Amino acid sequence: MKISYNWLKELIDIQESAEEVGKLLTATGLEVEGIDPVQRVEGGLEGIVIGKVLTCEPFTVKEKTLHLTTVDIGADVPSNIVCGAANVAVGQKVVVATVGATIHPTDGEPFTIAKRKVYGHPSEGMICAEDEIGLGTSHAGIMVLDTDLPNGTSAAEYFGLLPDYVIEIGLTPNRADAASHLGVARDLKAVLNRELKMPAVENFTVSTTTSPIEVSVENSEACPRYAGLTISGLTVTESPDWLKEKLQAVGVRPINNVVDITNYICHELGQPLHAFDAAKIIGNKVIVKTLPAGTPFVTLDGVERKLSDRDLMICNAEEPMCIGGVFGGTKSGVSEQTTDIFLEAAYFSPASIRKTGTFHGLKTDASFRFERGTDPNMPVYALKRAALLIQEVAGGQVSSEIVDIYPNPIPNHEVKVKYKNVDRLIGKVLDRALIKQILTSLDIEIQDETPEGFLASVAPYRVDVTREADVIEEILRIYGFDNIELSENLATDFLSGFPIVDPDKQKLRIANLLAANGFNETMSNSLTKPMYNDAVRASLPGEDVVMLNPLSEDLSVMRQTMLFSGLESLAYNLNRRQRDLRICEFGKTYHKIGGTPLESKYKELSHLVLLMAGHQRAESWLAKDQKLAFHDLAGMVHLVLNAFRVAQVEKQEIQDKTIFEYGLSYTIKKKPVVSFGQVKAKLTKIADIKQPVFYADFDWAYLLKQYNDKVRFTEVSKFPEVRRDLSLVLDKAVTFEQIRQTAHKYERELLTNINVFDVYEGENIGADKKSYSVSFTLQDETQTLTDKVIDKTMQKLMMAFEKDLNAVIRK
Repeated sequence: MKISYNWLKELIDIQESAEEVGKLLTATGLEVEGIDPVQRVEGGLEGIVIGKVLTCEPFTVKEKTLHLTTVDIGADVPSNIVCGAANVAVGQKVVVATVGATIHPTDGEPFTIAKRKVYGHPSEGMICAEDEIGLGTSHAGIMVLDTDLPNGTSAAEYFGLLPDYVIEIGLTPNRADAASHLGVARDLKAVLNRELKMPAVENFTVSTTTSPIEVSVENSEACPRYAGLTISGLTVTESPDWLKEKLQAVGVRPINNVVDITNYICHELGQPLHAFDAAKIIGNKVIVKTLPAGTPFVTLDGVERKLSDRDLMICNAEEPMCIGGVFGGTKSGVSEQTTDIFLEAAYFSPASIRKTGTFHGLKTDASFRFERGTDPNMPVYALKRAALLIQEVAGGQVSSEIVDIYPNPIPNHEVKVKYKNVDRLIGKVLDRALIKQILTSLDIEIQDETPEGFLASVAPYRVDVTREADVIEEILRIYGFDNIELSENLATDFLSGFPIVDPDKQKLRIANLLAANGFNETMSNSLTKPMYNDAVRASLPGEDVVMLNPLSEDLSVMRQTMLFSGLESLAYNLNRRQRDLRICEFGKTYHKIGGTPLESKYKELSHLVLLMAGHQRAESWLAKDQKLAFHDLAGMVHLVLNAFRVAQVEKQEIQDKTIFEYGLSYTIKKKPVVSFGQVKAKLTKIADIKQPVFYADFDWAYLLKQYNDKVRFTEVSKFPEVRRDLSLVLDKAVTFEQIRQTAHKYERELLTNINVFDVYEGENIGADKKSYSVSFTLQDETQTLTDKVIDKTMQKLMMAFEKDLNAVIRK
């Protein structure tokens, strides 16, 4: 937000420089992001002053008459200046460019004044004509001034061209009250302990009541206050320079004198106004209401928009004229033919304006303020101020009484404040009189004061001050954060216990582990498209968390799955010819659990997800180019589990095929810790990915609970291990996990490892059969295994496979 330094000085007495003001504002919470000078003429007349001609002696060179003058420019010694103008004379007050000044002529390039000799005479400056300093086009002679200003006075001061400074404030959403020059001046009033200079409106008068406009508010919830008046007999034309310059300084393009005044009031007082051509208000009626969804309306930018049934419209007796608080229409706007206007000032519900602006994708100076909350007590004052200014720049007379529909006045916020909490949160005991002075300077009334505390009555324009902590923050920011001394012994009211497993350290450890294995970590937005949740609705644990004020349709719900965030990242990189991709992300999903709004609860679940696409390794002559397979992802899953020292998991095939073509789910104590597999092609197609994608989704919070920081070391066995192989012909439905479980069920002591080293399917063993070649590793920690023990163990395993799995042992 842009604030003009000179404009600010009209509302409060400021002796401080723009830089000093910027520091004060930043200290109070209005962070100043930059201060830029604004010059109405190039160069700002810097180094150019008012002087008086003391002597003037003519001399001739080559039939040309010049004048050798001495000029008092406020210095200790008068300056000798050679002047070629015919109209220079003793006693004149003139404009002098001093030595070192750079002047910017109306035509031509700028140049710097230097000491020099002119035909043998010293010359220490230049007496200027108007075109020589960019103030006009005349070169008939030097400028002769009629002024009593002291010699040496800045010419910029004489011409009213003192430099302005634009203070750029990074306004936070909670400080709607500071979205104007008045709002910023209020903070300076408090921190400098000076009074505001509110623009006078005492001269406002109603000249006649011959042009009344009837006003009706049908939706008082969306429009709690609506005020207006009529001005007749005005002339719409170009704005005067002072008005245009002020608007341009804050980045507003001048349009005409009437519209410019409404913009001027918006930036001065923070109260948006709208001017209607009174002749175009059909039926002399203004009706504030909503219209049926789909009603067409053409806005000032020439775009036809379809209204929603929640859009608050300002209508005449037959048709809409304006989207209330957001944007005007083409038919009722002020033009050069306008002679009578109806001037509107209102307080609109912030929620209503926010929804309308978002629905239509419109952001205006008016909606910026209305959707954050304006001052409900400002409309009538702003109307009077605007009416006086319009009469000044456009003529006319107020031709109706002020209509002010305000059925339910908005009261002050009342907040109970305890002094002990003020002392505790600030960290310093402030004098009670100082606290009261600060709050009073912020328009916060103190009521029902006791030794323990008081009741703060906060003006409704301070939409961000609703709690005790907010009032205390107001005291602190004006007192100054830098004025709070640090205690010699730092202390705290609360000591947090340190978790046994630090989530941040574990996250960093796993991120580094994955990065070492070729993964890149991504961070994505938690807001997503509704269609993504809809695509996997059957697998989701709850309903969507829907944004009340979405930035766009594509960001209107919270994600319930991390899958599509990852697919978007993959698609982005694949479209830029990145072939082999491995990405990981730590993030959250959001779920609404329950039926009615009163019964609903919200859950946030933490995840770690892995996505892989492309090939196993970068293309090389050293190794065959192989595409990624399910087991490449499985290896990464085991890598993470091993890092958490998860020893035992239960494995089962994924039954819910909403997300996966195929895959596995690992559970611990019957609760899933990770699900992984190949993503269904119809889901990758949504992200415009045409190749297989492998995806793993860890329950990060549950995984953290499995971490065991105790490492157990065992001595390398003194006795050798033995390997035996079996070829098992099984039904296709039998999984390796069933083989593993069966083997461990019948042999717990000697069996240390099971591995599949070959799989065969073909006509030779039957259409519904498959053959697994499985290796079994046996070892006894106390003695060397004998052939008898080995054969007995293998016989027991073969019988188990035949009994439990209907296996045929190929011998």
